[in-house]
Amino acid sequence: MLIKNIYHNLIKYKFLLIELIKRDFKIKYKRSVLGILWSVLYPLLMMSVMALIFSQMFKFNMEGVNFLVYLMTGLVMFGYFSEATNSSLISIVSNFSLINKVYIPKYIFPLAKCLFAGINFLLTLIPLVLIMLISGSPEAGTKCYLNIYYLIIPYIFLCIFMFTLGMSYLLSALTVFLRDIIYIWGIILTILNYVTPIFYPLAMLPTYLQTIFKLNPLYMYIGSLREVLLFSRMPSTYLLVGMFVTGFVMMIFGMYFFRKKQDKFVYYM
Repeated sequence: MLIKNIYHNLIKYKFLLIELIKRDFKIKYKRSVLGILWSVLYPLLMMSVMALIFSQMFKFNMEGVNFLVYLMTGLVMFGYFSEATNSSLISIVSNFSLINKVYIPKYIFPLAKCLFAGINFLLTLIPLVLIMLISGSPEAGTKCYLNIYYLIIPYIFLCIFMFTLGMSYLLSALTVFLRDIIYIWGIILTILNYVTPIFYPLAMLPTYLQTIFKLNPLYMYIGSLREVLLFSRMPSTYLLVGMFVTGFVMMIFGMYFFRKKQDKFVYYM
């Protein structure tokens, strides 16, 4: 019933949703010479710096694995989660003047932020594809090839979107009551950046830490995409089921929490 009601309201207010996404694009790239091209150039430049640091200075070499693609996959997936949740947590607070004037379903604001970040996420896939095409060596077994398992990629993206959306609803509601969440979440994201195997191989950790790190939902999404891109194989049943369960449960919980608290927002703005 919860999802059904939200879906019907989204159809009714889809014009507003589109306008909110357009507004975010205009704000982000206002007075920028390169504009939307930064969505492609920024991850490419960041990947170059990270690759230099971790593959040369720290010598994170993984035999038979294209480290550039390994690194880029982690950066792109984590970047989407970070951008979407960071922008969503203030989506209600920053739109209070609009919410206070006319009736608008409040949950449309976190959703607009997640969709906007999702469009940027799709743009960052362009440099990832370029890296896959030009890097790697067939002799060393590090060349990435197109394979049938690419068909599972939309499912992976759907799962991380559900998880991110649920977190965004939860964070945006909490921020209304406690502004400190803005700073606390920044610290949590920094911790997540290190406990998620983005720039290092999970195998380098002790066995007990590997078991703990595998419970991280972000590991499931990133690991599944790497299975497809790097190793041309289907992700394990644990990853396939775990991705959907964590994503769906987080989405429902976030929506429920947001809906229960939204009528009190006006008293804390």
